[in-house]
Amino acid sequence: MNNGKYQLKLGLPKGSLQESTLKLFRKAGYHISVSSRSYYPVFDDLEVSSMLIRAQEMARYVADGHLDCGLTGRDWVLEQNADVVEVAELLYAKEGFRPVRWVIAVPVDSKIKTIKDLDGKRVATELVGYTKRYLKSKGIRAEVDFSWGATEVKPPQLADAIVELTETGTSLRANNLRIVETMIESTTRFIANKRAWQEKWKRRKMENIALLLQGALAAEEKVGLKMNVPEKAFKKVLSLLAAMHSPTVSCLSDTGWYAIDVVIDEKTARDIIPKLKSAGASGIVEYPLNKVIP
Repeated sequence: MNNGKYQLKLGLPKGSLQESTLKLFRKAGYHISVSSRSYYPVFDDLEVSSMLIRAQEMARYVADGHLDCGLTGRDWVLEQNADVVEVAELLYAKEGFRPVRWVIAVPVDSKIKTIKDLDGKRVATELVGYTKRYLKSKGIRAEVDFSWGATEVKPPQLADAIVELTETGTSLRANNLRIVETMIESTTRFIANKRAWQEKWKRRKMENIALLLQGALAAEEKVGLKMNVPEKAFKKVLSLLAAMHSPTVSCLSDTGWYAIDVVIDEKTARDIIPKLKSAGASGIVEYPLNKVIP
């Protein structure tokens, strides 16, 4: 058992990012057990102890050293002005593999057309600190109130505008709101405590975790293709794969035949497989990938 000397304290985001984060770790090779009543997920790696923490609070606990590292959005790091080490950017969110946006939004019939029109107005948001600094940098004096939730319903009665997180804009449109300006784009970051980052063992452990997580993300929208190709079709098949990373080519035991293995974007596979077949490839196998490490 681990005696505690080599133990990495890892914060996992509770809430909207929780399921996608756990899925990513599992794809990276970590088996994690999560009880519905516990805030302490159990890793099959005895060198890692974890805790579920709201993403909004993560950066503060990492900066203070209560956690060695954690995953949270860049937005919350900026919100708290947290002095942490950014180990890696991880491009995933609740609903997909793209950045999320904090946008300034108003009712569709509002007279507010540009950010300058917010001067003297009331703005509701959960991202209070960063919003205040952002508006100040634009020379705008507005009252910024903390919103405990359901921010979309507050204008126009309780606020003139809101600053809200969105991935697709669907919820804003459903609440008859229009976007005035995108204030910040944010992605998930793997962050570390500065003191922990200076410890050789912890730093290596965090770098290894980040590598595996990035590898799992890189594999998310890719698949492997392998096929057998006769010598007479070899050049034509390779020309179809020319725009991709160099495929692995090996000779088969049957004279005049080659085996080709390549990693491609999953959305490309459906278009290229029939072309490879027509070019003379056979025994084509598409297979999923867990990790792609450059």
